[in-house]
Amino acid sequence: MRSLAEWLDYQQRIHPRSIELGLARVGEVWRRMGAPVPAPVVITVGGTNGKGSTVAFLEAMLAADGKRVGCYTSPHLLRYNERVRVAGVDVDDALLIEAFERIEAAREVATVDEIPLTYFEFGTLAALWIFSRAGLDAALLEVGLGGRLDAVNIIDADAAVVTTVDLDHQDWLGNDRDSIGREKAGIFRVGRPAIIGMREPMQGLLEETTRLGADMVRAGHDYTVIVRDAGWQWHSGASGLELPLPTLAAACQVDNAAAAITAIFKLRDRLGWSPGALGVGVRKARVPARLQLLATPGAADVIVDVAHNPQAARELARWLGDNPIAGRTFAVFGALDDKDVGGIVTPLLPYIDSWILAGLAGLTSRGLPVAPLQAHVRAAASPSVAAACDDPRTALARACALASPQDRVVAFGSFYVAAEVLEAMKAGD
Repeated sequence: MRSLAEWLDYQQRIHPRSIELGLARVGEVWRRMGAPVPAPVVITVGGTNGKGSTVAFLEAMLAADGKRVGCYTSPHLLRYNERVRVAGVDVDDALLIEAFERIEAAREVATVDEIPLTYFEFGTLAALWIFSRAGLDAALLEVGLGGRLDAVNIIDADAAVVTTVDLDHQDWLGNDRDSIGREKAGIFRVGRPAIIGMREPMQGLLEETTRLGADMVRAGHDYTVIVRDAGWQWHSGASGLELPLPTLAAACQVDNAAAAITAIFKLRDRLGWSPGALGVGVRKARVPARLQLLATPGAADVIVDVAHNPQAARELARWLGDNPIAGRTFAVFGALDDKDVGGIVTPLLPYIDSWILAGLAGLTSRGLPVAPLQAHVRAAASPSVAAACDDPRTALARACALASPQDRVVAFGSFYVAAEVLEAMKAGD
């Protein structure tokens, strides 16, 4: 019997690549497992940014209406179990292990060639199997990378959402927004609601959605949002709602909440339509490391965000500009080796007084070591680079030592940075 930690280590060793897009292998194992259907209603959420927040809004809204909901999200921050949640609770080790054992048995059927699966594919199949046995009303599936060839796409969603599209993962999805938009649109299905949460989507996304024959529902066209000082309005045709502002801080969260409401609206014959529950869900939705404030009396505030691409960095810059402070703002920043460091750093330059860099090579094989990170950042931010550290915890300690109580520290650039800072703050380091 393997422990959960042993299973996860095993999964990272049995496939020669950490990422291999495609549905043939994972789809075959899924069929060998009996093609478990996760729930009577499935909503898939894809996009460059905003996926996790949109899932959180959907979960909170449906739960407030008494629905039993399963959520599959990635990556996790502190514990792998965060990826699979049933009725608001992370599943335990024993259930994940049982799911992995079922997957392994299907992967190694006698007289049939063993099918290699990636770490993410194991996790996706585990979530689908767990959900199929959980008596759910709805399952929410977050796309891992892209859409068309992501493992989640073996499921034909009843409705799908694409939140945003921007340049990220170009090695896998293409070098321009049109190409990436076409890949994201791959989660849509003929005749089924395809919610596009961008007000100005790229042509490639629109063309592919039309080609697939999906029921396209566009922000700013088929539904609209009006933001007021104390709340906001959602409208679609003759239907309208008055809603509170989200607790999630960034301005873009209203758009994510609106896309979630639109998905439920399009499925209202199956999921119901409770305006009161929608408002409760808007306020209750929480996601760690999305402009998460960690306040310590007598010390600078620490804000943790998973912004890790240029689009997310622009949203972070927007929030910093909207929330000025009297003191200085220190950045704790680290990135993976495939990220556009210059594109992330540039929009933040007017709002960061001092950069404390964190190497990630010791945390993941994809982590950018501190020396090349420093070269990239200095090209844009010199001379405001105050320190270069080998890891996020050391960078956080350095930033907190430099900061006064009236200052703030913003830690971002990767889920690895966010996780390390959250762990360090929890431990009181």
